[in-house]
Amino acid sequence: MLNIGNLVCRIGDKTIVDGISISFAAGLLHVIVGPNGSGKSTFLKAFSGEWTPASGHVTYDGAGLDRYERIGLARRRAVMTQLPELHFPLSVDEIVMMGRYPHFSFRPTANDKAICEEAKRLLSIDGLGDRDYLTLSGGERQRVQFARALAQIWEAPSEGGRYLFLDEPVSSLDIHYQHQFLHLARSLVKEKIVLIAVLHDLNLALQYADRIVFMRQGRVVAEGTPDIVTGGLIREVFDIEARLLDDPEGGRPVIVFT
Repeated sequence: MLNIGNLVCRIGDKTIVDGISISFAAGLLHVIVGPNGSGKSTFLKAFSGEWTPASGHVTYDGAGLDRYERIGLARRRAVMTQLPELHFPLSVDEIVMMGRYPHFSFRPTANDKAICEEAKRLLSIDGLGDRDYLTLSGGERQRVQFARALAQIWEAPSEGGRYLFLDEPVSSLDIHYQHQFLHLARSLVKEKIVLIAVLHDLNLALQYADRIVFMRQGRVVAEGTPDIVTGGLIREVFDIEARLLDDPEGGRPVIVFT
């Protein structure tokens, strides 16, 4: 369980995250949505430990985030940010193996190598191992980074849960891989992982989320199951008119923007 209490993040005198209190349980795909500049990525960086908030608290399994040593946190929490910049050549295998760095001291074990191979297979990049990461397309790089994150938290810790945080994970993927990626993410929650994704595409969020958190101007304005999504809520958060169309086959509705 991830618990966040009265979290505030500032840059200079500008408040980016404004007193958010919320909890995220394992076994659900939580999706955070909101317009550009609403504080989504800063919020994720703060509760993942990559940004020091001005005030408030974050706890993992009841323990304050500040109580975890960096390597101990890395063994249970992985973050996939928006495509990171890399200015020197590394192979796909080397990038994925980075996810195992918190788990060995000098050289990877046979188990580390096997985990990386399985993560690559899941993301359909097992044929790219020797490729220079810099020569890959944006979508291929995104799948490599997800494989790295999966390899990092592949094994459950001896106590407590695992946490996977994804910031715009499908932004460079085509439709096929967007759905493959989110299907895989949905399957991961069965492993009792606290899984939180920031998404821009409201229809993808509506189709795959177990819980949706709407942010605007650094605050949570609504959160709950996909049933909370209405044209009025979309108008309030995104300043755009929209309506929901029911799926005649009984699936989740589709958002149409007008």
